[in-house]
Amino acid sequence: MTPKLVDPFARAITYLRVSVTDRCDFRCVYCMSENMTFLPKRELLTLEELDRLCTAFVGLGVEKLRVTGGEPLVRKGILAFFQSMSRHLESGALKELTLTTNGSQLHRFATDLHSFGVRRINVSLDTLDADKFARVTRWGRLRQVLHGIEAARSAGLRVKINAVALKGFNEDELFSMTEWCASEDMDLTWIEVMPMGDLGNENRIGQYWPVSDIRHRLSERYTVTDLAHRTGGPARYVQLEETRQQIGFITPLTHNFCESCNRVRLTCTGELYMCLGQEDKADLRLPLRSHPDSDTPLVQAIHAAIGRKPKGHDFDYSRQQVAGQVSRHMSHTGG
Repeated sequence: MTPKLVDPFARAITYLRVSVTDRCDFRCVYCMSENMTFLPKRELLTLEELDRLCTAFVGLGVEKLRVTGGEPLVRKGILAFFQSMSRHLESGALKELTLTTNGSQLHRFATDLHSFGVRRINVSLDTLDADKFARVTRWGRLRQVLHGIEAARSAGLRVKINAVALKGFNEDELFSMTEWCASEDMDLTWIEVMPMGDLGNENRIGQYWPVSDIRHRLSERYTVTDLAHRTGGPARYVQLEETRQQIGFITPLTHNFCESCNRVRLTCTGELYMCLGQEDKADLRLPLRSHPDSDTPLVQAIHAAIGRKPKGHDFDYSRQQVAGQVSRHMSHTGG
């Protein structure tokens, strides 16, 4: 049997996040510059190459596959990729196939996604105010996203809302977002803004709203109970007893979640990032394209990359400077 993927710190790698495109129909201020220069299409992996890469990871023990972007649903032909990946669900090798989306295209694809085995999705949504939504996404339309969420739930998809915590922007919506998600039977995760990419005048320190403060504010209104529940990602969960909903916290800055990291990230160009917060990467496109008839060099390259996976990252705003910042945009790595 092919050895499974275990990093130098004895963590089994069972979760792959794969970006299928760097393009998006939004320009969120913490993710992209307003005038982005996207990759030439020839540099992107084809859907067939993405299938081959993901299949190699599944053969090495990856049990959860999350499709990201950019916005994954703007990739031409993306449903064919989901349909192809569903064979690994049917075989039992893959336990979950899911995606993170901005919700703009869900009204078109939700039913098909469910038919291909997707059962839960994450929708990125930072505000329920239409004007603020237009401002933070630059190009986005809130009504279209809400329609997409409704379509997803009607198709049988479990929806979790991911909100980036932005000081001075959505602090005043903490309770309205919580109550809206509870009324729609959706869980909610708050994510601290991460120092990634040169985004012009966007002030990372000024935007930073620690989720420890979010938890404290919630505890003033609700009974907050810690949960041992994990979904394979970095979030830590609590339950609000009054609403019975789960609230997640992703805290790359105030709490280092690296000790249990079981995931790696594959870009749409075949670069494998072993840590979201570090620049080290491995080129998997070269062995993929250089050896079309054999996966052996590809598997060897994957093992070598996992052997370099670091113990953790170091995002730190405590010194009032963006220490640990990485230069690439979040859209490049994939969510």
